[in-house]
Amino acid sequence: MTQENQNYYAGLFSLSLRLVVGWTYFSAFWRRTILADKLNPELPGYIGEKFNHFLPNAIGIKPIIQHLVENPDSLWVAMIGFTIIEGIVGLFIMFGLFTRLMSIGVFMLAMGILLGSGWIGTTCLDEWQIGVLGIASGFVLFLTGSSQYSIDNILIKRFPKLSRKKWFNFLGSGHLQISNIKLSRIVLIGSIFILGLTLYTNQVFHGGLWGTLHNKSVKPKIEINAAHIDGNTLNFELYRTEGVDVYGAWIINLKLKDISNKTRFQLTAEDLASLNESSIDNYYIAKVKPGQHSLIVPLGAKATLNLVHEHIAKLATGEYQLEITDISGASWSMKVLKD
Repeated sequence: MTQENQNYYAGLFSLSLRLVVGWTYFSAFWRRTILADKLNPELPGYIGEKFNHFLPNAIGIKPIIQHLVENPDSLWVAMIGFTIIEGIVGLFIMFGLFTRLMSIGVFMLAMGILLGSGWIGTTCLDEWQIGVLGIASGFVLFLTGSSQYSIDNILIKRFPKLSRKKWFNFLGSGHLQISNIKLSRIVLIGSIFILGLTLYTNQVFHGGLWGTLHNKSVKPKIEINAAHIDGNTLNFELYRTEGVDVYGAWIINLKLKDISNKTRFQLTAEDLASLNESSIDNYYIAKVKPGQHSLIVPLGAKATLNLVHEHIAKLATGEYQLEITDISGASWSMKVLKD
């Protein structure tokens, strides 16, 4: 079989992969702009809040995510940019236009999904699977390019000289002008790298190779930091780092207990639901806020709470235990000192 025939069949056999992968990325653009307005920060379902959910357990790109969620204007620009890129990459991959260049886009977008949200998935390893399969698909599509059912092929037939242009072979389709020995090494090294990344992230996110399997998306987890009492004010920081991403943790009880485990101060679900929003200082786009029946803490939300109450001022000097309880029954606590 000639090299030309090999390229033809490789590009032909990858058609279904091209169409499905292309749609997965183009559909992100379609959902956010046509089916619903998910790019408006003022509307429910804003994609920026979903991006905020990635923050607690992202690897490698956490500083980038944190910078964006701390700066809503930059986040909005980034979400617009990502959506446009996903739309272009997906559409071009489906139509087979500049297939290899777009496959690099698939690879990079999938890498972002994997590193940012590979830990999310309530019933199975949803985002991790999307990420690793996207990376592998992008690599394969770069190697195969596209052939008969593609715009790249139409361009080559109309302008035959393109098939001999090295730049078009690397950005579009056709024969990669690389020796078989070098190409074999690229395939082997690339495949081993992708497998290594798959195994590494599977272990880091889910304990999939050894140790205890875990899923950080199932149960809510809240970290309490910097808790202290100043006069009539209880100050502490809440940060929700785990749990389901599609709804918040619902805090229904807050207690201050003394060293004898006796409750000295308490806020019920009704009290927490009626908190003044001025007492909550949010860091990110996902916000801790009072709900109808509780205090809502979305995944990735981080805030400092300043709770002012006359009963706090009457507390004796000493050590206390701050305890907050979710509607699921889960609770978290931290020692608090009053000087």
